[in-house]
Amino acid sequence: MNQHKASWLRREKAFAAFATGPLLDFWHSREELEFTGVGNLTLRYVRFTSPQHKRVILIVPGRIESYIKYPELAYDLFHCGFDVVILDHRGQGRSDRLLEDSHRGHVAEFTHYVDDLETLYLKEIISGHYQQRYALAHSMGGAILTLFLARQPQAFHAAALVAPMFGIALPLPSFLAHRILDWAEKRPAMRDGYALGTGRWRAHPFGINRLTHSTERYRRNLRFYADDPAIRVGGPTYHWVREGIHAGRNIISQVDKITTPLLLLQASDDRVVDNRSQDLFCAAMAAAGHPCEGNKPRVIDGARHEILFEKDEMRAEALNAVVDFFSSHH
Repeated sequence: MNQHKASWLRREKAFAAFATGPLLDFWHSREELEFTGVGNLTLRYVRFTSPQHKRVILIVPGRIESYIKYPELAYDLFHCGFDVVILDHRGQGRSDRLLEDSHRGHVAEFTHYVDDLETLYLKEIISGHYQQRYALAHSMGGAILTLFLARQPQAFHAAALVAPMFGIALPLPSFLAHRILDWAEKRPAMRDGYALGTGRWRAHPFGINRLTHSTERYRRNLRFYADDPAIRVGGPTYHWVREGIHAGRNIISQVDKITTPLLLLQASDDRVVDNRSQDLFCAAMAAAGHPCEGNKPRVIDGARHEILFEKDEMRAEALNAVVDFFSSHH
């Protein structure tokens, strides 16, 4: 275990050899499964299991992501002694889409994500006879998981929220954004169209990315989408943005129901989600009497939004924090 953790600090130096060797072998051990979500959509997920493992981590990815992007994280957690289950949300990854233009990031109601997560939890996590159950969520997945925990506070022994989307970094002042979203909501053609300044998926060069400082991981992730057009998702619809904003407000209003031990990791250089909303969430949790670990977000200094796809040093800091936090709650 410690030897495995030590490898986190020097992986990028020989990333190609790792990705095409041990990581590829591990990926071949996966089981790809599916279940029926809200509205009869087929939702897909992947799992990595060992009869030796008594602990499980459910990974809840962010917007546009697929489990195709998560083998490295699954590999590391698996080698720390956890079974790993990763969901592809409705409208993205290998799961069914909601609109004819499969690139549009869309959801009818944000709670449908939460309902789907609950279905998978009951199917895969509870029925698995695990002694310890954990959840790790990134970005939009953080909002989904947090709403699930307000429903089912006993579901997991602990949960880690990585750069959770409790507020979206908007390109406009919020009063103006709300006005536009409310206007678009009343016009179906606008409502389900791409939000301002977004469009179909396209490959952006590393130099202008706002997600990570790691060239190796960024290029690898880009390749997944480039090689497999079916998993591409572009910008969100106006309706999705509106649902996402309402979800953030909904979370703050339900903090008193969330009693699961939580670790919140914040990227100091995040330009995708609004870090102030994470600070507000931790303050509200503390006021409700069940503070996040350390009473406030744990800041990963210098990290961009995708903390678990960052350069080795930042990624290892975050991953160590998560694994240690889970190990202390059993």
